[in-house]
Amino acid sequence: MSKLRLISLLHLSGLVILGYACQPDPRESELPPPTPGVVAGIDTLTGLVAQGDYLLVKGNCLACHSSKLIIQNRATRAGWLRMIRWMQDKHGLQDLGDREAPILDYLAEHYAAGSEAVRRQPLEVSWYELQE
Repeated sequence: MSKLRLISLLHLSGLVILGYACQPDPRESELPPPTPGVVAGIDTLTGLVAQGDYLLVKGNCLACHSSKLIIQNRATRAGWLRMIRWMQDKHGLQDLGDREAPILDYLAEHYAAGSEAVRRQPLEVSWYELQE
């Protein structure tokens, strides 16, 4: 078998293997889709606290990014405002107009600086002196 033919055959078999690996798992279609709703005060689809103007946050913020980005962060109202201004400046977020104040109120109340975060705690490291 020629070297070129062997390389072509290996390339083709690689594509077949990749194609097979990219096929959806038929068992996944058996899983029920997530049920939209609120359980224990949390929106089941987004993980956001389902109080106050959370639907306003859901409609405005999740059009561009995941709710996980909100949930993992903590800030004061001024800090959330700085993040909104940064998104407007760097990522083209539109002016929120009269929606801005209720969105900031929601974020500052439910994702406030110093409140319980979902990020892991910093690692505790024991330092030691190197001996020369």
